[in-house]
Amino acid sequence: MMEHDTLLAYLDQWASEKPDTVWLKDLRGNGSDDYSWAESRRQIRCVAAALEARFDKDTKILLLSRNRAHWFFADLAIMASGNVSVGLFTTLNADVAHYIAQFTQASAIFVGEADNWESVKAVLSDDTCVISLPGVEIPEASLTWDQLLSEGAACTPSHVPRHDDTIALIFTSGTTGRPKGVIQTNDSNVIPIRRGSEFLEIEAEPIYFSYLPLSHLAERQVIEFTSLCRGAPVSFNEGLEFLGRDMQRTRPTFFFGAPRVWEQFQQAVLAQFGGADAFDRALLADPEAVSVAVKAGLGLDRCEFHLTGSAPLPMPLMAWWDSVGIALMEGFGQTEAMSLIISREGQRRLGALGKPLPGVDIKITEAGELAIRADGCTPGYYKQPDKTAELIQDGWLHTGDRFRQDQDGFLYITGRIKDYFKTIHGKFVAPTPIEALFAENSCVEQQCLVGMGMAKTVMIAVVSESMRATPREAIEVSVTSTIRSMNASLEKHARVAGAILTYTPWTIESGVLTPTLKIKRDEIADRFGDAAAAMATESAEKKQILVRWR
Repeated sequence: MMEHDTLLAYLDQWASEKPDTVWLKDLRGNGSDDYSWAESRRQIRCVAAALEARFDKDTKILLLSRNRAHWFFADLAIMASGNVSVGLFTTLNADVAHYIAQFTQASAIFVGEADNWESVKAVLSDDTCVISLPGVEIPEASLTWDQLLSEGAACTPSHVPRHDDTIALIFTSGTTGRPKGVIQTNDSNVIPIRRGSEFLEIEAEPIYFSYLPLSHLAERQVIEFTSLCRGAPVSFNEGLEFLGRDMQRTRPTFFFGAPRVWEQFQQAVLAQFGGADAFDRALLADPEAVSVAVKAGLGLDRCEFHLTGSAPLPMPLMAWWDSVGIALMEGFGQTEAMSLIISREGQRRLGALGKPLPGVDIKITEAGELAIRADGCTPGYYKQPDKTAELIQDGWLHTGDRFRQDQDGFLYITGRIKDYFKTIHGKFVAPTPIEALFAENSCVEQQCLVGMGMAKTVMIAVVSESMRATPREAIEVSVTSTIRSMNASLEKHARVAGAILTYTPWTIESGVLTPTLKIKRDEIADRFGDAAAAMATESAEKKQILVRWR
């Protein structure tokens, strides 16, 4: 592909080379609203010119909407006007929205379809300019997208994009503390996209599908910005309730999902076959037919790369997908630095995230933390020089994640530096590897180890959807057996006292998962901590593995 140093240069290239080719498709029912490259550039330029006339350069502008073509348009129009977009998750609570709006001193907000608009609008300052995107009625809006189109129709934005422009602030959806605003530039997106594309040898004409939150950098870079760089079409999921239908309509050649997404896909497949036993029988009888049926049913029949990340992938889940001919490729990047470590065909090992990409230098510090050095990293955190100094030290970006590397160069994540905790014995426990062992039990699908200051550690877990008809006694026997087996290999201070089980899934809406489907450990500790501490004490006294229900 032709190389440019700004994202808007790619927009200009494709709008000139293939003006009438469809770039974006908003899927609706059996139809779609389609936007060509030329029409997309026209709307982006017009709105950019209008924004230039209304706001000073470097104005922070919020963006709140589900995934759709006009999310891309608003984001790129803000960029083209020399301003900075600040995406808000449509699941964000009022407290965090208020913090981000105040911290960035945002002057305006684009609003589309968003379930949390009522709570977000209540915390915005009275002088915030509210701009409604097409397709929604926002009574509080002082401007509409169409009005901005009209205002800028006869104008061209004067801003000249540069490679080091600040184009966005991405607020981390961290599991603890206030989110930090990670500065994004053209460099911090174009360079990692180029690095990843060259390494993976991505197909010449990819087809993308957008369904994960665009306020998170993974979807923003992997879908929005990569489609720009490669001149590739994108279809937008109408809503998660239509995910299966829209996947089959799009049949993407590239698909990214966190482990939780692959777990849910697995459960859907098993349900279609009538349960795990029926699936196993069908796979044994005709593995090729099962593979074809699974791929077609999920809309993955022409997918060339299945990426997973954001959280550790349980090895049994990876092995299950291997059995149907879908190789999940793990990778590692973060909002601060993308396209760092990835697996690919011929360079993949169960449990490993892969190897560093060419151009990425790594080192593992004495504390076990992975530090990297590469082009295209964030310049730092917005208005937090102290945090930036912690992040980047002597040219090395400190990821905050603990890693180990095997003799063949494969890298394994062992947890977050801040996730480690001390039990009452005063020794550190790394929860991630223990959770990975526990995840091998098919009775559970979400798990979190707690134990700070406790006599022993305790596993909190959600029962798998496919096992909910199983008698509790059978689940308890299985879980107890798994814990006994785990404890035989664990150091004494890390041994698990037992498990607290629940049938209630952990979701974004319930406040247990971040918008990127990571478990909020502090939230689990708050909800289950007292019961877990009591269980740990009782287990130590009775010298028994205990299982309780909540």
